[in-house]
Amino acid sequence: MNLDTLITNAVVVNATHTVTGHIGLLDGRIAAVYDGATPPDALPGALRVIDAAGRTAIPGGVDGHCHIQQVTGAHSSLDTFETATIAALWGGTTTVIDFGIPASPRETPLQAAENKLALAEVARCDVALHGSVVTWDETVPAQLDRLAELGIRSVKLYTTNRGSTMADEGTIVKVMKEMVRLDGLTYIHAEHDAIIADCTEDHAEQGQTGIEHLHRTRPELAEVASVREVLAMAEYTGAPVYFVHQTVSEAVQLVQDGRSRGLSAYSETCPHYLTLDESVYGSDFPERFAYCPPMRSREAVDELVNRLLAGGVDTVSSDHSCYDLAQKSARKEDIRFMPHGLPGVETRMPMTFTALVKDRGMPLQQFVEVFSTAPARINGLPGKGVIAPGYDADIVLLDPAETRIVDGEALHMGTDFSPFHGMALAGWPSTVISGGRVVLNDGAFRDPGPVGRFLKRQGPREMLGRRPEVMAHA
Repeated sequence: MNLDTLITNAVVVNATHTVTGHIGLLDGRIAAVYDGATPPDALPGALRVIDAAGRTAIPGGVDGHCHIQQVTGAHSSLDTFETATIAALWGGTTTVIDFGIPASPRETPLQAAENKLALAEVARCDVALHGSVVTWDETVPAQLDRLAELGIRSVKLYTTNRGSTMADEGTIVKVMKEMVRLDGLTYIHAEHDAIIADCTEDHAEQGQTGIEHLHRTRPELAEVASVREVLAMAEYTGAPVYFVHQTVSEAVQLVQDGRSRGLSAYSETCPHYLTLDESVYGSDFPERFAYCPPMRSREAVDELVNRLLAGGVDTVSSDHSCYDLAQKSARKEDIRFMPHGLPGVETRMPMTFTALVKDRGMPLQQFVEVFSTAPARINGLPGKGVIAPGYDADIVLLDPAETRIVDGEALHMGTDFSPFHGMALAGWPSTVISGGRVVLNDGAFRDPGPVGRFLKRQGPREMLGRRPEVMAHA
């Protein structure tokens, strides 16, 4: 067997185990993993040989929460599927999952998804999609049927953002019941809208609408209360539920408690919640951190990290949303009208690695689990997240000891800042292979062109019982 690419002398890290070995790639898939003791003359020939020289090899990252080329009300993000997926590859992510969120009341859930599918044709890495429902009507079940036929097996619902993306409780229950019927997953942005609206109004009456007050208008209680309510709806309907960007340990504990009662419930957090705290709103440029939910207290950050290290958080996603500083600054005096969201698809890997592995000693296998394997498994992507024969040839090589300084203007995300600007981060990729193509190697990036595939996903019942296979050895 002649290979397309042979990676030699790598420390191969999966979520379940670590070995020293060589990885053979053929026709966009992993053909074999060879034991590290295999003599060189016993390995097959290859068109290209990459000597890992003891570097760590992990599965390509799966980012389950990205907002690419998104229009929300008066705000449009500045990236495209070309720029965002190139940035993803620079950051070691080889699969992104975007959202088809209706941009206005005139756009249906199906139209929103079809629009994103068309935009994603220029993607440089593989792309999957979540749907979204804002308002229930009699056409929604048929639209959800069509989304499932397209391989879109999850729907996002917001419990806040009244007047734009918020779904009421009746809509949430109805969509959950449809997701059970269609073997789908319900994604939830959980913040209690009534609490947030009232708290924001109280602050507005005191003239406290500037970005420096954001964290005070969206309290931790709003998140905890919403998670509790949504879990009750999930228990009533029997729907699998996935909570995006959780910020506080108490909310994660509620999800764990739900699992102990037999619910299929999952927790996601983001790199900024593992590192930044509410003190950023007292900085010279607080608009760089306009994001919902906001950063929490340092105590809450530490508790969340501890909860994750103990296995309570399933995935770490970027929640990438690409606005620039001009957009952020234009309405920084009133948080009710400024765009919220942070660029992060490119920095998800090094920021998470630094916060958890370098600073807190997380085992590399657990890092792989939250960065790649669990996002693939939970989101119904059976070809992703594992280095083993038959899986997609998505491989990242890194030197865990290498550190770089983040330069927000030098990144590739279509914006001019990063919330992590100036920070020294470890865990940057040195080589990235996506679909068998070497797109990044020793600082040189080769644009593969619009080769990204749209991935049809499996439902939770289809994935039930599936676990990362034990690595086979040739």
